[in-house]
Amino acid sequence: MRLKPPPAAASWNHQDARVGFEVAFFDGLKAGHRLTGHTTASEPSSLWSVGYDVTVDDAWRTLAVHAMNVTTAGMREVTLNRGAGDRWTVNGDPRPVLDGCVDVDFESSAVTNTLPIHRLEFIVGKGIDVPAAFVQAEDLRIERLEQRYTLTEVTPERLVFHYESSTFDFACKLEYDMAGLVVRYPGIATRDV
Repeated sequence: MRLKPPPAAASWNHQDARVGFEVAFFDGLKAGHRLTGHTTASEPSSLWSVGYDVTVDDAWRTLAVHAMNVTTAGMREVTLNRGAGDRWTVNGDPRPVLDGCVDVDFESSAVTNTLPIHRLEFIVGKGIDVPAAFVQAEDLRIERLEQRYTLTEVTPERLVFHYESSTFDFACKLEYDMAGLVVRYPGIATRDV
């Protein structure tokens, strides 16, 4: 499965679980890629706005993450770094619960679901466990997200994965374009551009 490079920018309408809008920008670096973006949303119990800046290496492994949010509680910021042996720090402090994770995943974003798609070689029908450092939208709390991706369909225009997370007891079908960006994430977001 050969992916195209991501576009310069993309956007998603967030729906069902929340109402909102996300814009992401992609920069190729000399050694890796940078994803920056912002999601602003309304959920039944809260309003929030989350900005992110994610740097990955040439193999799409997360290296550094900076996030900030604004809620009625004020503004927060968090920094994550993945070091040797897939060991993570959060605001400079070791976070052993994240050991072994290679990706970051934002509750607020549809774009971070591209990281394992670019990083791993998927075979139709074979599931791959992809634990991630998960960043909550409302308070930027970090936890380990257990998740599994199974490639179920490949066409010249799209990829389809069965996605499941035991952390949230959730499963759905994720549709991607050939740049590895989510086109349809049921209950979460739909790609605009």
